[in-house]
Amino acid sequence: MKNLDMDKKLYTIIVHSENVAGVLNQVTAVFTRRQINIESLNVSASSIPGVHKYTITAWTDPDTMEKVAKQISKKIDVVQAQYFTDDNIFQYEIALYKLKTSVLESNKEVSKVIRRSGARIVEVNSVYSILVKDGLSSEITDLDDQLMQLDCVLQFVRSGRIAVTKSRFERVDDYLSKRQAKYEEFKL
Repeated sequence: MKNLDMDKKLYTIIVHSENVAGVLNQVTAVFTRRQINIESLNVSASSIPGVHKYTITAWTDPDTMEKVAKQISKKIDVVQAQYFTDDNIFQYEIALYKLKTSVLESNKEVSKVIRRSGARIVEVNSVYSILVKDGLSSEITDLDDQLMQLDCVLQFVRSGRIAVTKSRFERVDDYLSKRQAKYEEFKL
C-alpha cells in the first residue's frame, strides 16, 4: 500500500480577495473541512487598492491542493486563488529571538552563530537581547536549532511566509483586467 505522506509537499497558496470581513474565516474553513493543517498564514493589503493578499502554506498532495484552490476561488469575495511550490515563488520570513544576555556575553559560540547566519542584534540590556533574522524558512529553522542547542533562547517567534510569484506578469492583474472588460461589455 502506498504511503500517503510520501506524496505530500509544502504548497503556498496565494489568495486575492476583496477587503471584506469574514473572508479569512471562509478561506480557512476550506482547509479545516479537508483536515489540512495550515503551517503559516499571512494577510496584508496587496498592490491593488481594495484587494487583500493571503499567503498560506500547507503540506498536502497536488490533487488536494488543486481542489482547495478551486473551492477557495468559488467564494464570492475571492478574486483569485493560486497554489505554488517553492520553485515558482520568491518567499521570505522574519523571526525575532529574545536571548539571555548573560549567555550571549559569556559564550562566544552564540556570537559566531549569529554572525554566520546574517542575523542582527537590535536591542541589548542586562537581562535580554533581541535578535532579528530574515530569510528563507530553512535559514530561520537552522538558526533556531543552533540557538536552542546553545541554551540561550528565552522567546522565539516567526512570521508567516510572504511570497511573490516568479512570473513576469501578475496573474491577478490579468484576471482583473479580463473581468473588468467583461463587466464593461455586459453594461453595454
